[in-house]
Amino acid sequence: MLPAVRSCITRFGRGKVSAGEVRRLGSSRTRLHRLQICICPPCPSRVNPQKHATTSSRNLQCTRSVHYMQTSAGMGQRELVLSDAQRRTIYALSTPPGKAGVAVVRISGPDALAAWQRIVRSPSRKGKTRASGPEPWKMERCKIVDPMSEEVLDDGLALFFRGPKSFTTEDVLELHIHSGRAIIASVLTSLSRLPFLRPAEAGEFTRRAFEGGRLDLTQVEGLKDLIDAETETQRKAALRVAGGSTRTQFEELRQEIIKCLALVEALIDFGEGEDLEEGVFEQARERAQHLRNRVQAILSDNRRGEILRSGIRLAIFGPPNAGKSSLLNFLAQREAAIVTHIPGTTRDILELSLDIEGLPVIVADTAGIRTTDDLVENIGVERAKQAVETADVTLLVLSLPDVLRYDQSGLRIVVPEHIKALLLPTTFVLLNKMDLCPSVSLEQVEGLLADLPSPAGWLVSLTSDAGTAQFVSGFAKALQERDDVPLITHSRHRTHLESVLRFLDAFLDTTSDDVVLGAEELRYAAQAVGKISGLIDVEDVLDVIFRDFCIGK
Repeated sequence: MLPAVRSCITRFGRGKVSAGEVRRLGSSRTRLHRLQICICPPCPSRVNPQKHATTSSRNLQCTRSVHYMQTSAGMGQRELVLSDAQRRTIYALSTPPGKAGVAVVRISGPDALAAWQRIVRSPSRKGKTRASGPEPWKMERCKIVDPMSEEVLDDGLALFFRGPKSFTTEDVLELHIHSGRAIIASVLTSLSRLPFLRPAEAGEFTRRAFEGGRLDLTQVEGLKDLIDAETETQRKAALRVAGGSTRTQFEELRQEIIKCLALVEALIDFGEGEDLEEGVFEQARERAQHLRNRVQAILSDNRRGEILRSGIRLAIFGPPNAGKSSLLNFLAQREAAIVTHIPGTTRDILELSLDIEGLPVIVADTAGIRTTDDLVENIGVERAKQAVETADVTLLVLSLPDVLRYDQSGLRIVVPEHIKALLLPTTFVLLNKMDLCPSVSLEQVEGLLADLPSPAGWLVSLTSDAGTAQFVSGFAKALQERDDVPLITHSRHRTHLESVLRFLDAFLDTTSDDVVLGAEELRYAAQAVGKISGLIDVEDVLDVIFRDFCIGK
């Protein structure tokens, strides 16, 4: 095709010239006997400009399907299709693939209504014609058909959301069909034949919700965490974030920084004197100091939010034959670890992800810690020590008959010296094999546990299950008290808040003579908080956040 005609058609596809101009240009060219252009479907931005006024200007404005045909001698037929950038309407399966009762196919974009017209066949509705379109926000039974052959693919339900009152803030069509592999494949294949549709990318529906102002970045992250939640505690924490509570707190922090900045800017514009009361800079410093203390308190959370999302890392350690592997099997409710009476049976770290009373816990069973000449066992002991040092919480398991001592001072518990070196403020104690000490009363042992340097301790028999129920409930309660949901739930939040802290410190180091530089530091601090919720340009982090979503979300 001649370059001038090709350029004109390209401009037509972008909505910059009319179809008549393209036809006139084509008819005036030699060897081009006929140029046929069809528009399918009509461009929504021209049919109803007000309805689509909120569409992003950076999207290629027209979603028309442009075709041309060259019929001169020696010239075959050729079709020009829209690029992915021009096809703004996306579709995807939003439910897991496979056999189930219902599958949901989601379509979002300016041509969602056109998709409804091509693939949905509803029974005659009293007083309404097909041209009037579907009734928004009302589910209706329909036939799903192939847009080319009109073959019925399934008998299902259709639900149309008119933008901006939808998840993506665009027109959205949901097809509720039977979840069979053949049915899902046939519907998705039929949608792919519509030239104005394209498959959605991972997380693209949620990204459009973000770009449309439906969600901020913290809510997007909360939504992802909610989908990935495996325990009750994770679900509650993610639901809280997705509901906007984190967004509200970060926005309050940003507004406080802006108020502080406003005082400094007023000082720059007017100066202290007749137009401005004295002590403005001191007021700004007091506010900044208060904000600094607040940010520091948020950061001093021992990474509890990140730990809660990924799972609390618990290391079980102690001397050989204390019952560590038996404890792991009890928590897992299966024979996950080998248990024998031979010391040194466990020689490497065995990890399991468990749900303990709604808390996600990654439990590591370690080798018995002792001095040994066995090369392999010695490697296992060193790995056990490393696991204890890197764990979020540790649980020391001791055999009650081995640590209970009688002397002149009375009854006491003696922890081996090489074990004492591994005790931390986060180390809990479990005394096992209570059934082997029948002469010792429970009250006596509980009194001895209280004297140990540990947040809490329990007495059990993993052989007879005595005391295990109290241990599980008490241990879970101790973890829950430790891991109440903090404000920071992602490492990205922590990075930006650390930047806020640096900028506030830089402002506090300035004097009234450097008020302009101080204002710039406050401006940087407000921008750093804004990056957490996406209130400013954060294009560099968007791809990282959305790429882990499933395709239909």
